[in-house]
Amino acid sequence: MSTTPCDLLLTADYVLPQDEERSVIEGGFIAVGDEKILAVGPRGRAGAYAPARRLDLGAALLMPGLINAHTHVSMTFLRGFADDLPLLDWLNNHIFPVEKHLTAEIVELGTLLGCAEMTRTGTTALQDMYLLEDAVIAGVDKAGLKARLGDGIFVFSTPRCPTLEASFALARRHAEIAKTKSRLRTGIMPHTVYTTTPKILESCKVLADELGLPIHIHAAESPAETALCLQNFGERPLALLDKAGLLGPATTLAHAVDLTDAELDRLAATGTVVAHCPRSNMKLSSGTARFEEMRKRNIPIGLGTDGAASNNTLNMFAEMSACALLHKVSGDPTAAPAQSVLDAATLGGARALCWDGLGSLTPGGPADIIALDLTAPNLMPMYAPASHLVYAATGHEVRLTVVDGEILYEDGRFTRIDAESLTTEAGKLKQWVLDKAGR
Repeated sequence: MSTTPCDLLLTADYVLPQDEERSVIEGGFIAVGDEKILAVGPRGRAGAYAPARRLDLGAALLMPGLINAHTHVSMTFLRGFADDLPLLDWLNNHIFPVEKHLTAEIVELGTLLGCAEMTRTGTTALQDMYLLEDAVIAGVDKAGLKARLGDGIFVFSTPRCPTLEASFALARRHAEIAKTKSRLRTGIMPHTVYTTTPKILESCKVLADELGLPIHIHAAESPAETALCLQNFGERPLALLDKAGLLGPATTLAHAVDLTDAELDRLAATGTVVAHCPRSNMKLSSGTARFEEMRKRNIPIGLGTDGAASNNTLNMFAEMSACALLHKVSGDPTAAPAQSVLDAATLGGARALCWDGLGSLTPGGPADIIALDLTAPNLMPMYAPASHLVYAATGHEVRLTVVDGEILYEDGRFTRIDAESLTTEAGKLKQWVLDKAGR
């Protein structure tokens, strides 16, 4: 029998491709070639492929890499710096004063640290909004993850952009850079409604249409934000976004906590995507996004960690668990079922990043794969894989992380990131923050 050459062949006791049927393959394989999935199926069919490398993982589960739909990856340098504070106090009195001193070196180092955490815990793609995104591009590129990213656009100056025109010029330049890097894409990213203006939002929409890019913005994050918008502009955040033409399937709203029934209906009618960040929302007491009401309206939902300054982890397995448990506190144990949460962390993330093909393992799709060790005591016995992934896994059972067929992490070893050097360099982050904060 003739065989088909492939670059990598993986076998494991379970494969969850996250296909339309939400199949569970007991005893399965994945064949990878030219950065794509060639085949997924029962292990008995693996003999049709002749791999350059074969990994028989045994008691393991193969699945799509998780997608972090909203984060500020480089903010690892502020992890634990200012905790247990309300959102606006946290931002205005602790985070913004340090950030005004940002350097590219700090941002790139924080990015590498965040990428190491995500690679180690099974995230293969992320959506990032921050400052000095040139340095984020450099860090993510070194780490090998996929990302859609962009500098936050504000009404005030930032370390990289003293004017709005400079912000738009930078967005154009980033879009050109992304054309040369297959794992990186960009977006237009106004920070929030209240840190911009209605006119700036309209201009962002014009620029996004000109460049053919999606929009990502923090929106309706808390009642305090709504109060600010009413005070400054006379309308709620979603109404302001709607008037500026920003609602639609090419826009992802981070948080989307403080929304009325009518506003949820409007999101559903326009196909606008939500990046739900339950741990950050809880930690900052921003409120609880209406996950079930969104799901019932078929609003596309991705799952995000937010930054490590307000979470304090970039671990998507922790985010899945928090999501599933938080929404049951309402008194409905059927709310946020495991499969719907897993969908948000994979297929929903693909919608949030506006990146076709991510979030599932299907022939012709990108080979973004992770494997979990099923010999971990907390993952035995196995009845329902989706349940274990959401309720039992911690993320540290991940033993393999693959992006575009390239192994980035395998059994404790990073292939791109110099973990020993990163550990040494990370010590600089703490001292830099304390110096800038005057502590």
